[in-house]
Amino acid sequence: MFNLVERDRPMETSFMTKKRHQTHSFKDNIIGRDDDKAALLKLMLEFESEENVYIIPIVGLGGLGKTALAQFVYNDEMVKNHFELMMFVCVSDVFDVKIIVENIIKSATGEAPNQKLEMDQLQSQLRGKIGGKKYLLVLDDIWNEEWEEWVSLKELLVGGAKGSRIIVTTRSLRVAKITSKCQPYVLKGLSDDDAWSLFKEIAFEQRSINPTFVKIGKQILERCGGVPLVIRTIAGALSFKETEKEWSSFKDNELARISQNEGKILATLKLSYDHLPSHLKHCFAYCRLYPKDHKIHVQTLVQFWIAQGFVKQLNPSQSLEEIGFVYFKDLNERGFFQEVGERYSWEGLTCKMHDLMHDLAESVAGTESSIVDSNEIASKVGEKCRHISIDPSLIVLFKGKKLRTMLHFPNYERNQNMNDEIWDFIISNYRCLRVLELNGLDFKMIPRSICKLKHLRYLDLSGNFNIKILPKSICKIQNLQALKLNLCWELEELPKKIEKLVNLTHLGCEDCSGLTHMPRGIGKLTSLETLSKFVVDKDGSRDGADLSELSGLNNLTGRLEITNLGFVKNAKEKFKAANLKEKQHLRLLVLVWNDYGDDDDDGGNDDDDDDKSLEDLRPHPNLKELFIGRWRSGAKFPSWLSLLTNLVVIRIWGPSNFKQIPSFAQLPCLQKLSIVDLTLLEYMDDNSPKGSQGEPESFFPSLKSLCLENCPNMKSWWRKRSIDDDNEDDTTVIGTSTMAFPCLSSLEIVNCPLTSMPLYPSLDDDLRLVKTNSRPLKQTMKMNITSTTPSSSTSSLPLSKLKSFLVHKIEGLDTHMLDEYLKHFTGLKKLTIGDCKEVDLEGMQWEALKNLSHLGIINIPQLVSLPLWLQHLVQLKRLEIWNCSGLRSLFPVFQHLTFLEDLLVSKCKELELSAAGLQIFQDQTRLRSLALENISKCRHLPEWIQHLTNLQILSLVDWPNLTSLPDEMRCLTNLQ
Repeated sequence: MFNLVERDRPMETSFMTKKRHQTHSFKDNIIGRDDDKAALLKLMLEFESEENVYIIPIVGLGGLGKTALAQFVYNDEMVKNHFELMMFVCVSDVFDVKIIVENIIKSATGEAPNQKLEMDQLQSQLRGKIGGKKYLLVLDDIWNEEWEEWVSLKELLVGGAKGSRIIVTTRSLRVAKITSKCQPYVLKGLSDDDAWSLFKEIAFEQRSINPTFVKIGKQILERCGGVPLVIRTIAGALSFKETEKEWSSFKDNELARISQNEGKILATLKLSYDHLPSHLKHCFAYCRLYPKDHKIHVQTLVQFWIAQGFVKQLNPSQSLEEIGFVYFKDLNERGFFQEVGERYSWEGLTCKMHDLMHDLAESVAGTESSIVDSNEIASKVGEKCRHISIDPSLIVLFKGKKLRTMLHFPNYERNQNMNDEIWDFIISNYRCLRVLELNGLDFKMIPRSICKLKHLRYLDLSGNFNIKILPKSICKIQNLQALKLNLCWELEELPKKIEKLVNLTHLGCEDCSGLTHMPRGIGKLTSLETLSKFVVDKDGSRDGADLSELSGLNNLTGRLEITNLGFVKNAKEKFKAANLKEKQHLRLLVLVWNDYGDDDDDGGNDDDDDDKSLEDLRPHPNLKELFIGRWRSGAKFPSWLSLLTNLVVIRIWGPSNFKQIPSFAQLPCLQKLSIVDLTLLEYMDDNSPKGSQGEPESFFPSLKSLCLENCPNMKSWWRKRSIDDDNEDDTTVIGTSTMAFPCLSSLEIVNCPLTSMPLYPSLDDDLRLVKTNSRPLKQTMKMNITSTTPSSSTSSLPLSKLKSFLVHKIEGLDTHMLDEYLKHFTGLKKLTIGDCKEVDLEGMQWEALKNLSHLGIINIPQLVSLPLWLQHLVQLKRLEIWNCSGLRSLFPVFQHLTFLEDLLVSKCKELELSAAGLQIFQDQTRLRSLALENISKCRHLPEWIQHLTNLQILSLVDWPNLTSLPDEMRCLTNLQ
């Protein structure tokens, strides 16, 4: 269930942007914890311990905010700058050292380790990652009280450099004593003032502060014990009570029966549950099926509620999903969820549940719901169980005949060979199923007997890559509301009688690249809210649906991708018949003419090219994202594009016949613009720099990311260049006519010979310049930019906050120029220099690049040996050298790069690896990965390789003269 990202985006709802005080991951501030934060910062940054790795336990009742405080500290800028490596891992109640190590590695690297690695391999990988580094590790929510188990983990963590810290959060003083010799930091409840601030913010959010309510509220607050989770939950419940009588009743009756201590917090929280309407009680209890600390995709959760009949349609003007989101909003505002937000548009709204809330859900769900993750639990769960989340390998052990929900457990290994017997067992035993989720289990076929699951409302088969067809019988499941087939790559077609699924609201077929057409009759499914892909039948041989079947599907939300548009017959008529302008709930529209690999002649339909105009594919102005791909039929953009004022993302890719595209500069919400493979494009704007761009503040007012790639005919941004522009030399800014992007953060220009374009002094993330002209960069560097923050009006250097810079084959860039620019880039973390024939790295000054952690050098023929300044870049972790034909030796500089972790050298034909006469590696080296590729002159590995004792990965590729490996390699005991 929980392993695939649900890409369908929910409809917009008001609460998505509603500001509420939530204590959640990486929040910048939390009420009442400034003193606690200051005390912990002192322990972390100033206190000098005898041990290299000092462990700080934070102890307190559940709900006090231990995790929030740890995250508050973890996210502090001083902490980020103090530690070389930072990791945050939720441990929870299962203390499995192997799983914890895997999660630490994942937090450190951003990637989960191979599931097949044995414990000793994981240990080696972990030691390699943290060894010799000053790191910070947060182990959140530890319950284990067994000293031996803790020691087995601690032994793996002691290799950090002096000053390393481990923060442990726990509810148990015994756990604190086991994990550390130091005095634990005991977290207490909020002060009266801070508690009232939090209570008031939530309980009085929607009403004026009445003195009578204040008096009752403060009396209620006395019983909350300063516990933030309890305060938020009780205040959330009271915010829905309108009268003084209701507040007094709550205080005098329910609350009076509860005494405040660890054992009673759950009972206090249950008061809020008891005051929920019955429909919300069912919805909350259902959340028990998620593992603790799991990221919940809200749209999927709402669809589960609908499938179970928890959502009631009292108002015919609202869809069930809209009502379901209102239910979620109500629960969220009462404090039952946390970390509510949308990190990525494709991911949709997500949330989590506090551990105590999960415990409460488990308590109120009772025997009706269970997570089945062991043989013991599978055999114990009784006939009364209605909802399970299960490890698929245990399905045949579970005997509940009246099961309504089967979701699959997240911690499983793929390729379990889920055969027909599993299907037969499910279909024979679980006829009452309403929700069935079997995604990512490598089924090759779905049995015809699936139609016997006649109560099924939600079926998810996503990620079963080998399914080619679905049985026709699936169309007999007339209660089916959601059919998810995303990432079924081999799926060729949908069932022909799909119109029989009259209740279907969600048909997910995103990334189903094998689909050849859509079945006729799909347009009759007028309740559809999700149809992520519509494939036009290329030659009509499959009797597929045409675009007119989209006409009545005006409830579609989220994403709609239409492919094979180049094969549409009578295009003008059919495009108009698709009726895209009425689909007001769509967020993303993708229009693709031909798939890659199709003929370049639009399927042989050139005779009606003039009719294949985008003009008739006009979408509704609510659209947020527009992608247009491989359109070759015309060279003129539609008039409606400038009317899409809500667009946030535009992506256009070729091949295409466009010679110009309309100006997007005035689109007020546009944040991302990507133009790729428009080989005939000559300019971006029909005006001149002094033309009708409007005031500077209205020029791309929201644009954060711009990508221009493979547009070899685009020499200027503007069609009409100003006279000033033509007269300026390369080092002067173009007077007052110069336009600049006001908030651009990331810029990529690849194979576009632009000599004139808007400047970009505010970049603070990524700048990639490949096969383009250096003139706009020169002009940008000559600018002064003024801070717009209220507290400061001082000028700052252009690009001084840039994090990553790649420069490759840049015309007119020499050593002096690059050297001057890099002095500005004081925040740079990653630098790649390639194919710059006029650049001599040895003659440059690098003092400003003190934060550089990644350096790439590509095709610099003047490079004979590693530049001496490299040894001063003490933050440098990765060095890559490619195709430097003049490079003869890595020494003497290499022996001083003891801070380096990864080194790659490739295609350096003159390179000799010997270090004769040098006493090297006297200090411990941190090198973990060494890749030497296409080293044609070397016949053997050098002796110094034996000193790389921390080496885990050694890659030797294309050594034509290598005859044997040396005996010294036996010293490399950490090699994996």
